[in-house]
Amino acid sequence: MSTRAFLMEHRRGLTVAGLRFDQGDLFGRSSRAENRVGRRSAVMWRLARNPTQYITSIINYILPIPNPFLFSIDLINLCFRVLSTIAVCAASANAFEWTWPKVSDEPIYPPNGYNMPTKGPVDNSTYEYIVVGSGPGGSPLAARLALAGHSVLLIDAGEDHGTDRQVQVPALHPYASEYNPIRWDFFVDHYADEEQAKRDSKMSYLTPSGEYYSGLNPPEGSVRKGVLYPRTGALGGCAQHNALTMILPTENDWNNIATLTGDDSWMAKNMRKYFERLERNRYVPSSFVGHGFSGWLETRVTPVLLIAEDLKVLSLVTAAATAMGKGLVGGLLHTVTGLAEILTLDINNPTKSRDSAELIYQIPLSMDGDYVRSSPRDFVLQVAGATNKYGSKKYKLDVALNTLVTKVNFDTSNTKPKATGVDYLFGQSLYRADPRAGTDDDGEAGTVHASREVIVSGGAFNTPQILKLSGVGPAQELHSHGIPVVKDLPGVGGNMQDRYEVGVVGKAPSEFSLLKKCKFLNGTDPCYDNWKNNVGALKGGYTTNGIAFGFLHHSSVSESDPDLFLGGVPAYFNGYFPGYSVHATQDLSIWTWLTLKAHSRNNAGTVNLTSSNPRDTPKIVFRSLGEGVGGDKDLQAVYEGVQHGIKAFKDLIPLDGKFDRVWPPPEMTSEEDLKQFIKDEAWGHHASCTAPIGADDDPMAVLDSEFRVRGVDGLRVVDASIFPKIPGMYIALPIYMVSEKAAEVIISSAASS
Repeated sequence: MSTRAFLMEHRRGLTVAGLRFDQGDLFGRSSRAENRVGRRSAVMWRLARNPTQYITSIINYILPIPNPFLFSIDLINLCFRVLSTIAVCAASANAFEWTWPKVSDEPIYPPNGYNMPTKGPVDNSTYEYIVVGSGPGGSPLAARLALAGHSVLLIDAGEDHGTDRQVQVPALHPYASEYNPIRWDFFVDHYADEEQAKRDSKMSYLTPSGEYYSGLNPPEGSVRKGVLYPRTGALGGCAQHNALTMILPTENDWNNIATLTGDDSWMAKNMRKYFERLERNRYVPSSFVGHGFSGWLETRVTPVLLIAEDLKVLSLVTAAATAMGKGLVGGLLHTVTGLAEILTLDINNPTKSRDSAELIYQIPLSMDGDYVRSSPRDFVLQVAGATNKYGSKKYKLDVALNTLVTKVNFDTSNTKPKATGVDYLFGQSLYRADPRAGTDDDGEAGTVHASREVIVSGGAFNTPQILKLSGVGPAQELHSHGIPVVKDLPGVGGNMQDRYEVGVVGKAPSEFSLLKKCKFLNGTDPCYDNWKNNVGALKGGYTTNGIAFGFLHHSSVSESDPDLFLGGVPAYFNGYFPGYSVHATQDLSIWTWLTLKAHSRNNAGTVNLTSSNPRDTPKIVFRSLGEGVGGDKDLQAVYEGVQHGIKAFKDLIPLDGKFDRVWPPPEMTSEEDLKQFIKDEAWGHHASCTAPIGADDDPMAVLDSEFRVRGVDGLRVVDASIFPKIPGMYIALPIYMVSEKAAEVIISSAASS
């Protein structure tokens, strides 16, 4: 039988990526117009988009055995490889008719294969808008303002390294966060109580020899630094080192802001449009509602075939389903299709049940069609480099790199101060979070002016620092550093929130086949060569950020929405410390169940100045768990997540070897011991809420609902700082949406003035 005849033969009803194909409908005879697809388009979609779901359904059709995982592993793997190869060959030969939705190519944009040259601002130049910080908040905003015809200066203290492989390759994101040209190392305290803080095995010290030591027994004479909190100084900000995870917040995250401020534009039903505007989706058909297909941020999922081919990962998926106590295990064990049905669910779907269902998902990532990191940096390069037909600059967007903003300037001649521009220093590695920074106060000083507004987008640590250095913040703190008060705003630098994360780590007797040849750039790296030179699933394990799958869960203390994200990653991940990226990937037989506690109740964290020198880093204290509000409930939720991870290892069906728990130490079994372990070892990396939007009668509110800093004119904040409560599970996507909303608000304001 020919391949085509074989495929034609398989005509039973099937749901493919959410589209129902009944018998007779597979090749274009659906009675539903929105689901109608052509014969070859349907086959191409099913093979090229989701080879596992289609191929496994065929296997189940021709192999009706009760447990293919246990009885025919070799045959199934052979079928996967043969049929997926057929799909790739057919696609490359144009045997099927499938194209992605057409995206407008006007104006002429430059190719995304270069790093932006480093240059500073022109001293005493003037722009309508100055955006300070090029991260997830600043970059999309600057690009949108320029597209609307405004002159914009986007400033960042770092350089552009977007084409470096540490940044581009999804699986190398831990290495990006410790990549010297872009790394900013903040050292934070999780607790104000120093004795409790020192119980963290990740606590770092600077030894007398000038090296870092992380652990419980530092060498004599060592100076305590804190726990590493990686940030990025580069064009694109932390979107250049993050794990690429794109998960929408819950509807309540947006609705609560609307209720707090009385501004209905924050309602979830309105906020969804910003997601659709920014997304260029590559993993569902363009007919799907609730997604965008022509935005600046590309999203896709790791090829599911990679998961299906690794028996260790398959066994862990099954274990996760068992630990959840859901009716998923039978489907997983008795049909290969069960795996595909679970892992092709859309975690960002717009249905009402999305915020309540507890399901296993494959996680969308911000990467393009070649499995290269996609970020707002790409949007900036497109707009800043766009030209008219004859080569002249299309948009008035300039980008100043290696430019450290030292303060916002104000005109105080009227009753209400007005932001008029910024002072800066130009030079490499001026900010002392950069490990290359020196002790000299060098840098070329200058000033740039804003005829309309200054927008601060420095992130949860640097935005309150910049505001305070500019005279906007708690008056008592400003006086203590000799900074003239422009506006007494006591909420600046307070209200800081973060998630709580803990890893449960297990070790198998052999390596994951998914990563077996991977060297993580340590010498010749076959996995990097595969990623660089192949296509689709053939690119291999470097197409993933490591989080193979995850699921949302309600703890016993959740208030309404899921408050736990539980994900699995083939790495040793127990938090951040100098050298963590190498530690995470040096043993390829390790698996971590990651518990992430969302919607944490604690808002007691602070960012305070250590001096009036803009090159110095601030003092950052989170006051986690018992030192903040709601610590007992947050601790209980994390404990339940850790228990799920422990149970998943216990319930694992060893298709390719069992896993022995190594972290937390296996002798820790009691609730008391595990909760103390969580207090000692929990970490986070989504700091936010340090310049919050709030109600008009709230003295701690820093911003109004349109991002304007209260008590002054011409100054806004657009970044992770603006949230009154930390949103969702992962923070990058909510910030992108906020940036799109801010652009709309500012453009509308300019049009009416």
